[in-house]
Amino acid sequence: MQKLNKCIYIVYMDCLQMVFKLFPNWKREAEVKKLGYKVHGDPFSTNTRRVLAVLHEKRLSYEPITVKLQTGEHKTEPFLSLNPFGQVPVFEDGSVKLYESRAITQYIAYVHSSRGTQLLNLRSHETMATLTMWMEIEAHQFDPPASKLTWEQVIKPIYGLETDQTIVKENEAILEKVLNIYEKRLEESRFLACNSFTLVDLHHLPNIQYLLGTPTKKLFEKRSKVRKWVDEITSREAWKMACDQEKSWFNKPRN
Repeated sequence: MQKLNKCIYIVYMDCLQMVFKLFPNWKREAEVKKLGYKVHGDPFSTNTRRVLAVLHEKRLSYEPITVKLQTGEHKTEPFLSLNPFGQVPVFEDGSVKLYESRAITQYIAYVHSSRGTQLLNLRSHETMATLTMWMEIEAHQFDPPASKLTWEQVIKPIYGLETDQTIVKENEAILEKVLNIYEKRLEESRFLACNSFTLVDLHHLPNIQYLLGTPTKKLFEKRSKVRKWVDEITSREAWKMACDQEKSWFNKPRN
């Protein structure tokens, strides 16, 4: 009788553990249906990862929908009905359809300002203006050379194309000037906009992550303040999740 009771107890505990393992998925599926968020993109795309990073910082569920960039799916219907410019990602929140990754991140951060990481500094007009200014600096000063360097050294080799070292050299020179300014800024502030992690820092992550795997890594490493900043923002758990395509994309529950 004691052996029978022990067997029943073991079976019961095994079932209970299984339920606990499955519960997060049930909870996540329910939240996906409740929020209705959909992300059309590619988990390796820098712009898609920018949006995924915000969703993970805010601990929000979403439905990932793969757009096959290699086959040109983003340049044909029905995707063009979502974004006539033919670029990923596209974010759907019910009747709201957004493209341009930085606009999407700001929308999510504002709608869920009281949840998860506080990514928008709304304490005053001055702090918000400073944050906006640095988001513009990232988009217009940092991103152009960083994106070209990512394209030449990371994306082109994937497609069997040869890296143009002249373009690499030209854009490293441009990026160096930007990082010199960042180094001075980071001497007086822990992060770029203020002393807390914000969308400004997050927007830099996709290109930085790819460039750390290229010779351009040296530009970040030889500036002590920039190196410390890069180490801190790339080690965030939400960013690690965004970069893990199995967890953040392919194995997520569907509706």
